[in-house]
Amino acid sequence: MKIKEIHIEIADLGTTRPYSIAYQTIEKVENVFVRLELDNGTVGYGAANPSRLVVGEDVQDCYMNLRNEAEACLLGQDIRPFGTLLDKLEEDFFDKPGSRAALDIALHDAYAKQLEVPLAGLFGQKISSMPTSITIGIKSAEETLREADEYFAMGFRYLKVKLGKDVAEDLEKLFKLRERFKNSIHIRVDANQGYTGNEFLDFFEKARPLNLELVEQPLMAKDLDPIACLPEEVRKVIAADESLISCADATHLVSKKACGIFNLKLMKNGGIAEARKIATIAQGFGIELMWGCNDESVISIAAALHTAFSCRNTRYLDLDGSFDLARDVARGGFFVENGIMRLAAGPGLGIEPL
Repeated sequence: MKIKEIHIEIADLGTTRPYSIAYQTIEKVENVFVRLELDNGTVGYGAANPSRLVVGEDVQDCYMNLRNEAEACLLGQDIRPFGTLLDKLEEDFFDKPGSRAALDIALHDAYAKQLEVPLAGLFGQKISSMPTSITIGIKSAEETLREADEYFAMGFRYLKVKLGKDVAEDLEKLFKLRERFKNSIHIRVDANQGYTGNEFLDFFEKARPLNLELVEQPLMAKDLDPIACLPEEVRKVIAADESLISCADATHLVSKKACGIFNLKLMKNGGIAEARKIATIAQGFGIELMWGCNDESVISIAAALHTAFSCRNTRYLDLDGSFDLARDVARGGFFVENGIMRLAAGPGLGIEPL
């Protein structure tokens, strides 16, 4: 059961709803895709859309890395000693998390298909369904309310609101949301490193009546000291995102007691294998898991969902990255009904190419 062919391509999937976060505006959505075929005909699919601002690698880098290095790493390798293969992938792509994620996902898909089991079943599925949040980018209060109305009508009850440019404007939007929907929605916020320590404390105190579920990455990722100095009640609701790339980062966050939640993303963490290692560290220290994404194909969203549902400490999903794509190269993987995500049936990721 050797890997006989690796096909790499890049595609612009487009977006039906451009949006802004604290440090950029997203209007174009490219993903890189991997098709990995074994000599018995089994095919595994992978995809990636890493962020250069977070991991120093973008989709174009990922495409070239895979074109130049994937075959040398994997072609001709037997997939059955699977752990050894993942170790080789980590060694050859240790500083290229997006490239590693695309290959890692394809390998996991092919391996689980070979065993004729869903990927979550391979790991031991712990969760059958969970609500996902859906994201509202940085917009005016009026635009935020209009978009929230739309999502509420679609059945979503968990909203994640992008913030981080101005505390007063951020609070205005959130209070208007809470006034509009009362307690019928759960509100999460993501500042994308947009606040200073003092600004965040001011925001947190004034936002107490809003009953926010969590706050993602309020301060700069590389400097944990200001976060570690925050009161414990504040740190408990912080979800580390850009601060959490590797297992070493996870250990550092734990040592600083800098957060109560790890936000895992296959695109920044290097795929399923590394994300599961980080999840294990989190479980050992009582840290909850949130599973997030970039703008991604259903291929990698399904991979994240399978992985999330295999971890006991998964508490939050933010896997809306395929919802606003103008097109995709695959279908299946999961179902979403009234904001609740469930896995599709079938071996591996449960996806089909279009």
